Amino acid sequence: MSAPSKAPLPRVAIVGRPNVGKSTLLNRMCGSMVSIVEPTAGVTRDRIAVPARLFSGTEQNWIEVIDTGGVGIVDRDDLGPHVSEQIESALAAAELVLFMVDVRDGLTPLDREAAGLLRAVDLPILLVANKAETELLRLAADEFRALGVGEGPFVVSAQNGEGLEPLYRRIVELLPASAFAGSPMVEPAMKLAVVGRRNAGKSTLINRLAREERVIVSEVPGTTRDAVDVIFERDGKHFVAIDTAGVRKRSSVQDAVEFYSDARSHKSIRRADVVVLLFDVTERFSSIEKRLSRYVVDRYKPVVLAANKWDLAQGFEPEQFREYISDQLPGIAYAPIGFLSAKTGQGVERVLSVAEELFEQARKRVGTGELNRVLEGALEARSPSSSGYRARIRYATQAEVTPPTFVLFVNDRKLFGKDYLRYLSNRLREELDFGEIPIRLVLRSSSDAPTDAPFT
Repeated sequence: MSAPSKAPLPRVAIVGRPNVGKSTLLNRMCGSMVSIVEPTAGVTRDRIAVPARLFSGTEQNWIEVIDTGGVGIVDRDDLGPHVSEQIESALAAAELVLFMVDVRDGLTPLDREAAGLLRAVDLPILLVANKAETELLRLAADEFRALGVGEGPFVVSAQNGEGLEPLYRRIVELLPASAFAGSPMVEPAMKLAVVGRRNAGKSTLINRLAREERVIVSEVPGTTRDAVDVIFERDGKHFVAIDTAGVRKRSSVQDAVEFYSDARSHKSIRRADVVVLLFDVTERFSSIEKRLSRYVVDRYKPVVLAANKWDLAQGFEPEQFREYISDQLPGIAYAPIGFLSAKTGQGVERVLSVAEELFEQARKRVGTGELNRVLEGALEARSPSSSGYRARIRYATQAEVTPPTFVLFVNDRKLFGKDYLRYLSNRLREELDFGEIPIRLVLRSSSDAPTDAPFT
């Protein structure tokens, strides 16, 4: 549910010490695995905001739920102050707060620290006692009344979905009816995934697009762990930018958190309309960029190759770098290149504009007559004859968009080798205005089952 509403949704922030189940509750409320859930304190660092509808059916009680890092987190990368700033930003934007505690662990000093923080907040606060799966644990929730903060406790199990209905009802009662006027949801104009290795500048680029500090930026590699959806607007159109964790070499993945972060990055590519493959021009390409580009190609995703920190590339011309990229990433040579500095803003809007152009290219439809004319010309110019058999394309049609998918009915698909399919793909791109995006060819013949030809 990453679509923005027609008007701003009421914002509900989930706040508490580390590992009380904030991310589990957010996932439960929005009905999707948005935040990484892993029994390690401090997994969530950025504030993650997603739309959620309380109750199903005809009730249009849409809210924006904001997951935050743990209050009092002691982070192995010394990002505690950054996490605290993100919590403060979430509270400043919220209309209601869910103060979450863990009944299994009981009252802790960090719970008291979180309560002290919330006493200064002039917002409705609901005390949510989580992990109460047994009657004994439900009774133990009363001890949290001693914190003196928030209405409740509302005793729930976010993991099992128990006890949530009374909480949802109270959220709806505390927010004014007019707050829900922004529903129903509308689809964003484009979903843009920003991927790359660690410390390439992905979070800086996302903040520049959003025009606010939505995700933590640090010199520490691997700061971002989740895939964070950030909604922003240009010229009246809503976009979703997906900030992703930096991809690492497989041999360097240290723990479950990094494993899930890497998996989320790949999932973000799959659900994006356009991918921005961001890299630091002051660093040489590695197997990471090559692996990501291959993954993008295999999923037929339009991609902008974004050369970040271009302001630091003294003495180099764009053409020199284009040659280097073509040499290092030959399978994606058709993709446009953007030169930018996410830190200063130079070239950022141009990258967004190019991404929109690719999105429009990917949605283009071609008439059957024009398509067959181009393929006929391609066959006349170069025919894949073999062992006395002549390859023929009897008929072709466009089956889908995003990616543009062309079904070719041929006499024998075995006669169409990889090189020839690549040749056909290049001809279609050149003559049908698909010059900068991948296209998908599907061969069908009377003697064989349908097959994909994954050439771009």
